[in-house]
Amino acid sequence: MTSNHCHYCMESLLGRKYVFREENSYCVTCYDDLFANSCEECKKPIECDAKDLAYKGHHWHEACFKCAKCNHSLVENPFAAKDELLLCTQCYSNEYSSKCFHCQKAIMPGSRKMEFKGSCWHETCFVCQYCRQPLGTKPLITKDNENYCVPCFEKQFAHHCYSCKKMITTGGVTYHDQPWHKECFLCAGCKKQLSGQRFISKDDHPYCLDCFRKLYAKMCAVCNKPITALGGAKFISFEERQWHSACFNCVKCSISLVGQGFLTQQDDILCCECGSAA
Repeated sequence: MTSNHCHYCMESLLGRKYVFREENSYCVTCYDDLFANSCEECKKPIECDAKDLAYKGHHWHEACFKCAKCNHSLVENPFAAKDELLLCTQCYSNEYSSKCFHCQKAIMPGSRKMEFKGSCWHETCFVCQYCRQPLGTKPLITKDNENYCVPCFEKQFAHHCYSCKKMITTGGVTYHDQPWHKECFLCAGCKKQLSGQRFISKDDHPYCLDCFRKLYAKMCAVCNKPITALGGAKFISFEERQWHSACFNCVKCSISLVGQGFLTQQDDILCCECGSAA
């Protein structure tokens, strides 16, 4: 039952304003002294007949609830908090918001922000450069700092692998003026990847050095090692036999016979001087 006296100062409440709290009656003065919140801005109590605006445990008079930067009222307006300061959305975006990579305007608090490769976009700016449709979270491909949906990129730029016929999105290898995926460019013999490796072409097919030597390379009559054309290497051929240029020497005096006359003695080759003396 409501008392006719203030619960704190015990003065009569007849004919006076009072506040009822936890089954007790208080005169306005005592209530404000005991229970009123202090305004975060002016530090004065927010009296019981004034509007108390609260945010995250802090309180303001209605007239004190303003942007910390431009002083515009935040009552019934959107705002953002930064380092315990309240800012209107315009001031917050000017000071702290990310800038859209496309339009260079601030991305306002509360609006959806798209992030990709360390940059930010408005959702409406994050679109395919060709068809202008929103990219959202769909797969995309970047070329010259512009983003494309996969179908548009394929139409405009993509090469297709000569082997598997699928699109090459990054990297790739060119062989005989045809594009290949790195993983599709394989030795025709052992199927090992050749990207970044030395190889030899035979009948329009690439071979790793080992396979080419095993399958096609002629063997030097002196050192019995394979003769390849790698690096433009030259060799000498005579009567079904072949030599490395460095191995084509007189069997007796070891002088090079490349470009010189020579004589044969059974399986040996000799310079003219050694051959005449034999």
